[in-house]
Amino acid sequence: MKIDTEGLSALLKAEIKNYQKDIKQDDVGTVVSVGDGIAGIYGLKDAMLGELLLFPGDVYGMAMNLNLDDVGAVLLGDDEEIKEGDEVKRTGKVVEVPVGDGLLGRIVNALGQPIDEKGPISYKNTRPIERIAPGVMKRKSVDTPLMTGIKAIDAMIPIGRGQRELIIGDRQTGKTAIALDAIINQKHTGVKCVYCAIGQKNSSVAALVEKLRTLDCLSYTTVVSASASEAAPLLYIAPFAAMAMAEEWMEAGQDVLIVFDDLSKHAVAYRALSLLLKRSPGREAYPGDIFYLHSRLLERACRLNEENGGGSITALPIVETQAGDISAYIPTNIISITDGQIFLLTDYFNAGQRPAVDSGFSVSRVGSSAQFKAMKKASASLKIELASYREMLSFSQFGSDLDESTKKILRHGGILMEILKQKNYDPYPLARQVIELYAAKTGLLDDKKIEDIRPLLDDFYAKLSSLHKNLIDSIEESHDLSDEVSAQIKDALIEFLKGR
Repeated sequence: MKIDTEGLSALLKAEIKNYQKDIKQDDVGTVVSVGDGIAGIYGLKDAMLGELLLFPGDVYGMAMNLNLDDVGAVLLGDDEEIKEGDEVKRTGKVVEVPVGDGLLGRIVNALGQPIDEKGPISYKNTRPIERIAPGVMKRKSVDTPLMTGIKAIDAMIPIGRGQRELIIGDRQTGKTAIALDAIINQKHTGVKCVYCAIGQKNSSVAALVEKLRTLDCLSYTTVVSASASEAAPLLYIAPFAAMAMAEEWMEAGQDVLIVFDDLSKHAVAYRALSLLLKRSPGREAYPGDIFYLHSRLLERACRLNEENGGGSITALPIVETQAGDISAYIPTNIISITDGQIFLLTDYFNAGQRPAVDSGFSVSRVGSSAQFKAMKKASASLKIELASYREMLSFSQFGSDLDESTKKILRHGGILMEILKQKNYDPYPLARQVIELYAAKTGLLDDKKIEDIRPLLDDFYAKLSSLHKNLIDSIEESHDLSDEVSAQIKDALIEFLKGR
């Protein structure tokens, strides 16, 4: 058999000519230490800060310490199967989470994975959890109210879209209840909501989700949960993941309300990570960059100008104090970052004043620029009257002989405090808040018994709804309280109080 050497030679030459040698190069390191969710890795000289690293068993880690000799990484999964000598690969990516409308109505973990047993999440895009906050020139001043439905807050500590308002107080004073009321009140406003639970009990998160489902508020809400039983790295990245989800809607020109519950536990988780990574401890053993941790998170909440879509993120971070000490390290840090705070007082809560808002320490630095005209008129002197009431109340404890003007201030202040009481999960519409506050402002209720105020106001609002609905509609549509409408409300109140 004769071999065609010329044909074979031509074939070999063609193969050699077309041969392409693809060299695949991996940056690989070796685990030198592992424990407590922290891994020390030797050999990853080009690793980036925050980069995802792949460990055996498809466990991911995040590079957080870039030392001369090794890389310190926090593990985002179980470290039981990882041992010294294991191979670690760079991925060239940072931690990303799914974003978009597919997340509405879902409960996800800090990595954006569903934990509500409703199947996979439908999404088209992902976003890195860390990003630089929008610059000054992209922002717009806060001037549009975000109503919480809570009289004490909407009247005295107004919150605007794009604002960051801290909710602060001791444990069990109703901090989460206020945030939840704010979410419930966005039901027909088009505002999307993100609730981020950091270090909470699973039972508490489940109860909150069930309350939202019962009130039909889950359809516009995403719940991000990093529970107390999860590893510290997941608690650390949870608020950043929640903020990334909110930013997708903000940049699409929509308004978002995000709640961080709570940043005290977030700081503790970051302190644990930092100490395990052998970073130098500072005050109260927190690392030196604890302020930067929360400032780079909360600065991402803002209102964009029209050229950038006009969307907004309103942040309600929650911080727990010890014995009402708002001068502690983490509370003062976050107070200095935010645009005001709602301070909840344990004494008020124990005395039955719910919500237990202390109007003296609470403040909104945006102020009345984010308040409807109707609310501004109805609550103009409310803070001053309550301050006078508290001052007189403290003086009245020293003596029994009070003049008539002091008794009048005490009587009027007691009525105001009673009117500001409100049940949980029952936010009021604007018109009802304005009408009740205006009724108190007229002084026509000052001679009534404290225990009669609540049923009396309920009956009055019900009567207005049936006989004078045009007054309620006028306030809701115009967001203003004209002299004519206020005069009609006063006449209706005088008529209503006859014989009662």
